[in-house]
Amino acid sequence: MHARFFVAALLTIGFCNPAWSQSTQGHGGHGGMGGGDDGGCLNAKISRYTPEHLATVKPGSEFSFAVSGSNGPGHIHVSIKQEPVVIQVEDKSTFYLVKGKLPDDLRNTVVRVSVKAKAKVSKCDADGGWLLKVSE
Repeated sequence: MHARFFVAALLTIGFCNPAWSQSTQGHGGHGGMGGGDDGGCLNAKISRYTPEHLATVKPGSEFSFAVSGSNGPGHIHVSIKQEPVVIQVEDKSTFYLVKGKLPDDLRNTVVRVSVKAKAKVSKCDADGGWLLKVSE
């Protein structure tokens, strides 16, 4: 009787122990801080879109947005209709204010201002944007 109980207890401990070791904090991908030396990440964030999403604008209109958590001004890229757009980036200490202009040749269409902001850790990069209706 005691031998059966002892064997059952031994098997239970043997099967449960690997599950406990997998959920430790430093083990990557199992609820900890990622297991690497980066200690998690600060996600890049794109916000404060101007003009707002789905606004009607004229060709050549200015747009702006804020980026926080980026690796620097050289790591922020903007494109419209898969063409790069020239931007000006202003450092505001806690975020970057990014300004640009729509191309003059866009008329009577809807465009997406696509933004890519790279963070220090690639899994924390931001990829976003918004739509604008171009008139005329």
